[in-house]
Amino acid sequence: MTRVEPDPFVRQRALAGFGARGQDALFAARVAIVGVGGLGCPAAVYLAAAGLGALTLVDSDVVSITNLHRQVLFGPDDVGSRKVEVARSALRTRAPWTEVSTIDARIGARDASSILAGHDLVLDATDTFASRRVVASAARELGLPVVWGAVTGWHGQLTVFDPSVGLDDVFPRDPEPAFDACESAAVLGALCGQVGVAMATEAIKIVSGTGQPLVGTLAILDGRTGRWRDVPVRRAVRESA
Repeated sequence: MTRVEPDPFVRQRALAGFGARGQDALFAARVAIVGVGGLGCPAAVYLAAAGLGALTLVDSDVVSITNLHRQVLFGPDDVGSRKVEVARSALRTRAPWTEVSTIDARIGARDASSILAGHDLVLDATDTFASRRVVASAARELGLPVVWGAVTGWHGQLTVFDPSVGLDDVFPRDPEPAFDACESAAVLGALCGQVGVAMATEAIKIVSGTGQPLVGTLAILDGRTGRWRDVPVRRAVRESA
């Protein structure tokens, strides 16, 4: 990627522990976001704005008016348009230094590995556990870390999966349907923004090799109080077959 002058990232480069090395690592990174919705939109905006080199957006839906309160890359004029195409156009305007690729498809077990191959990191911003397990399985096969987030109602969750701990360790069984129905469930739009931006922060830490990612910790946000709490996560002991 060609450097931009004057440098829009000068204040980010000045961060202790980040510096030019962290910014260069961000420029060199390729990240996939699966799900361009309430979490994927703010995550994509902040990753691109931070100077990410390449971003792949994976989603099969069209923009819906009932989702505009949380899917901040879209507006009323975009209703009915393909989400990934609208998002790519918006990101190109805001962050021309980021190469944005799109896959207008719902990720499935047959193609997940081929879609995610070649990336350094995956953000799972999907809204069903069927899709989340597909992403988790493919990322595990490819050896990719996953930044995982979820929001429903007034509550958000955030963690990072790597070879030491995965989705099955946190959710060995699918939770109640209310937590797995983002499209029809009530949700606070601004809370999606909080969790989505936190996902971007985790991704930046991982690809730049700075800070301490949330591996082994499930961070839970209560939007009614504004407070986060941490729940330790460890690999589950599974019975042998």
